[in-house]
Amino acid sequence: MNDIRRTILWVIFAFSMVLLWDKWQVHNGKKATFFPAPVTVPVAAPAAPVSPGASSVPSSTPALADSTQVPGGAPAAAAPAAARENVQVTTDVLALTFDTLGGTLKHAEMRKYADMADKTKSFVLFDESAQRVYMAESGLIGGSFPNHKTAMQLVPGPTTLQDGQDELQIRFESADVGGVKLVKTYTLKRGAYDIAVRHDVVNAGATSVNPQLYVQLVRDGNAPPGESSMYSTFTGPAVYTEAKKYQKVEFKDIEKGKADWEKTATNGYVAMVQHYFASAWLLADGVQRDIFARKVSDNLYAVGMITPLGTVEPGQSKSVEAKLFAGPQLEKTLEALAPGLELVKDYGWLTIMAKPLYWLLDQIHSLLGNWGWSIVGLVLVLKILFYWLNAKAYASMAKMKAINPKIMEMRERLKDKPQQMQQEMMRIYREEKVNPMGGCLPIIIQIPVFIALYWVLLSSVEMRNAPWIGWITDLSSPDPYFILPVLMTLSSLLQTALNPAPPDPMQAKMMWIMPLMFSVMFFFFPAGLVMYWLTNNILSIAQQWLINTRMGVPPQFNLPKFK
Repeated sequence: MNDIRRTILWVIFAFSMVLLWDKWQVHNGKKATFFPAPVTVPVAAPAAPVSPGASSVPSSTPALADSTQVPGGAPAAAAPAAARENVQVTTDVLALTFDTLGGTLKHAEMRKYADMADKTKSFVLFDESAQRVYMAESGLIGGSFPNHKTAMQLVPGPTTLQDGQDELQIRFESADVGGVKLVKTYTLKRGAYDIAVRHDVVNAGATSVNPQLYVQLVRDGNAPPGESSMYSTFTGPAVYTEAKKYQKVEFKDIEKGKADWEKTATNGYVAMVQHYFASAWLLADGVQRDIFARKVSDNLYAVGMITPLGTVEPGQSKSVEAKLFAGPQLEKTLEALAPGLELVKDYGWLTIMAKPLYWLLDQIHSLLGNWGWSIVGLVLVLKILFYWLNAKAYASMAKMKAINPKIMEMRERLKDKPQQMQQEMMRIYREEKVNPMGGCLPIIIQIPVFIALYWVLLSSVEMRNAPWIGWITDLSSPDPYFILPVLMTLSSLLQTALNPAPPDPMQAKMMWIMPLMFSVMFFFFPAGLVMYWLTNNILSIAQQWLINTRMGVPPQFNLPKFK
């Protein structure tokens, strides 16, 4: 039974690692292969402008708007260079570039977050280049109206948020197109990653019009630059509604026409998600919207919303307020912006456990002020909470270790009589009052908690470029000198040495080989994750040693015997 118990424990451990590896990759729409390499697909040339066709007047419960009317793609080849101008806008946290062609936000740098490859530069989220396309667009459909391919004029005014200034407005106006003028006003605030976007639709013609407003995020299907090949996170569109909650939409499903999401709602948002950062368009609750996700051209995709404005009479105007978020996945910030927006920080299927763990980690950080020490503190708190469960497991192991010599002697004596050997083993367990499975259940209960903590540390942008001590200057990057992974490997081997040795020689060898195999991946994992696992190992060893001492089990190391 002892060897069965040990086998079960290692199967559980192996299953945990599979969940942290292949299963998560499948969950995020990637192949479940060991050490997958991100594939970069060339970004297709932007699609030519499409003339929006006529649209029927939306009813009070309109049918799904025709998203094919939304002009496709990035506007790079849509107009002569003379019609375009780049407008640089700077706040304390954002460095943005708007295109006067459509008033499109085509470049966004996070001034508070360094690029992982070149830490002297800011991280770039939105971009339009030969390698990447990722932009936020909006316009009108339902007729030949202004859209994101329409030339607009920048209204003169400041483009930099000055010291002492809390708000900055950038305004673009289109010419009269089809009797309609579109005015876009972007309002940026100090310290904020959400931008208020007001769309004023003015009927400058002689007849009534019935336009619809679309907002969309356009992105290529490539993995973010610098994404690790050792673990996978979701990249792609997401839709949130109160009815269906958070729905991820895979690029590959859009490509195949198999994507499924809530198509109509009066609440929610659309987003583009990647590791640590996200963008999202938000409309006010109660505003009817039709939600679309589509392929624009080769390796170029869009997710967006269409909302009806109703009839606009000659000389009248209507306004639609929206919000555009482009920034880091800071959980408290996202929660304050819109219901469910914090879900773009993807914890996987253990969100119900991960969210309180993040809250606890954040509370510890508010006391310690260092994310590295906060990880150590969180693991310590969890060890205290699970102390009695672990105590039962280690007490069972200590009893097993105490009777292990008797078991080994009996197995050797009855090795040719397997049935009698099993009966004798059960007799020893009864007499010694030892449950060979007693160490399993407490460990099984804790596994989901520590998997959830793994996802918290991997998903939290706070770890990005966060220092700990000495040589660890970035908890989201691997240890540059492999000190933590080596210590983690040694601690895993020490744990194995302290545990009772399986009676079966082959299983005993496997107990030593498996920690070495699993330790290999930790050499390439972020330092914060390795530190969490190392801290957990050290505290487990200390608790196991203490319990063994209290139970009178002398320190004994079961060293491997390879022949």
